[in-house]
Amino acid sequence: MIENVLEQVVTLIESEPRSGQALLLYALCKTLDIEKSGHMYMLKKLADLTPENRQFAYGLMEMMSKGENSGQGWDEMLARMDRAIRG
Repeated sequence: MIENVLEQVVTLIESEPRSGQALLLYALCKTLDIEKSGHMYMLKKLADLTPENRQFAYGLMEMMSKGENSGQGWDEMLARMDRAIRG
């Protein structure tokens, strides 16, 4: 699941960019992109995710722990998320 978790998250955000679930996952991705922030994401927000989307969040955090939250692929996916959220 981890290999394609980012693609699945982007697809979810692109399909429903104004939904609460999309916005929660988007916020997590943007937080994981800013190392200087200490990756500050309020863990209480995980409870607001559906069980399926919480698995995406865990996969994204696993990517961060492996240092996979940077580079061209990560940046391209964040750009897609940004476009979807901004409309």
